[in-house]
Amino acid sequence: MNAQQNERLTRTGMGTDGGELLRRYWQPVALVDEFNPATDPRMDRRPLKAVRVMGQDLVLFRDEAGNWGLLDRDCPHRGADLAYARHEGDGLRCPFHGWKFDATGRCLDTPAEPLGSRLHERVRQRSYPVAERSGVLFAWLGEPGTEPPFPRYDCFEAPGTHTFAYKGLWHCNWLQGFEVGIDPCHTSFLHRFLNDASLASVGDNAGARQFRSASLGAVNGEAWPMSRIMREFHRPELSSETTPWGLRITTLRRMTEELTHVRVTHEIFPQAFCIPLSPTMTITQWHVPVDDTQTYWFAFFTSYDKPVDKQAMRDQRAPFIPPPLYAPKTGRHNDWGFNAEEQRTRTFLGMGEEDINVHDQWAVESMGAIQDRTREHLGTSDKIIMTHRRLLLKAMDEVKAGGTAPFNADPATATEQVGGPDAVDGIAPAGTWGTWWAEQAQARRQGTPWITTEHTDALTS
Repeated sequence: MNAQQNERLTRTGMGTDGGELLRRYWQPVALVDEFNPATDPRMDRRPLKAVRVMGQDLVLFRDEAGNWGLLDRDCPHRGADLAYARHEGDGLRCPFHGWKFDATGRCLDTPAEPLGSRLHERVRQRSYPVAERSGVLFAWLGEPGTEPPFPRYDCFEAPGTHTFAYKGLWHCNWLQGFEVGIDPCHTSFLHRFLNDASLASVGDNAGARQFRSASLGAVNGEAWPMSRIMREFHRPELSSETTPWGLRITTLRRMTEELTHVRVTHEIFPQAFCIPLSPTMTITQWHVPVDDTQTYWFAFFTSYDKPVDKQAMRDQRAPFIPPPLYAPKTGRHNDWGFNAEEQRTRTFLGMGEEDINVHDQWAVESMGAIQDRTREHLGTSDKIIMTHRRLLLKAMDEVKAGGTAPFNADPATATEQVGGPDAVDGIAPAGTWGTWWAEQAQARRQGTPWITTEHTDALTS
């Protein structure tokens, strides 16, 4: 990759090719939990906070009627910072001269103007549509009135009892943060546990459960944890195919002549992925630029059987990534918690067993704030990464030429998208793995209490 391509893929400010593309998709901007006084006591009397997305500075607030407002942060009068505005229930008032704005950006008052002034009728602060989905607030940052329908993935269609959302801050560019999630090979090394835990000891919501729980299927009647499979079969065969939402990624690990481990994951273009956490839970995760050198990941945990214990899941993550900033306690400043003895005896990386987010954090932050891809030497195991980069560059070209951004930015695609995508991890008969995983996904959907007849048109065909 040349320097010009790397620059194009990583810059997301207004007017950049990457920024123009990403602004054609709904973007997560905050957790609803961030406005919960139990999480942040400051929200009890003043539910307002500053947010930064793709280099844009904004203020997000909830008014007394429960409406969400997302406004440009600089007051349209003389540019003072609305992050310090007075929250007056029905809107925000700038402390500089008292100009007041409601959640739609309408100017309600300009109190220093002469009596009878109609200046406020001619002033409007830029506001952005906000949609609340599964505990996360999404914003439309593109041109007003151009937003496509909101995609109807399982993580958004499931009831609140069966979803949980969390987020975390990484000090790196969004693309390197995202690429670790669609890389099927890194799990065999970066997340390798040198010893397997007892499957009976793995809690339902454990932070590291993704590679401690059992894969579907069995070897000679024995269930295997994902950690053992990833460790013992580390040269997978990779393939991908285009779907209405992006890419379906298939990773095969040939175990014996009779058995193949199959892992089906998804890229949701341009910046999300869906992976299996366990046979009954998936993670769907977005990577949103704060600016070009910082990224928030937003993860949705979706349960296909019983309700999730939100408090337990929150309690397991908060010690490592505490609110209200959701900035990890480990980082470059403390070597990401590296322990040489642990690396020798317990994990391949040496950075902890409970919070595997730090594994990915180290990988992407250690590359530098913006990875220099001109120094890469890619191999066959990087084919998914290369495919996604080509999709990004092509989409940027289409948008720059005046065309429609692909996948979820196309209203027709977003309207048709119902349910899924189905992510599966399991041990399958070698000759029929292709139908096996689809059958497993369909059986899970049919047994899910919140999935309707409409949703049973699974996306496994």
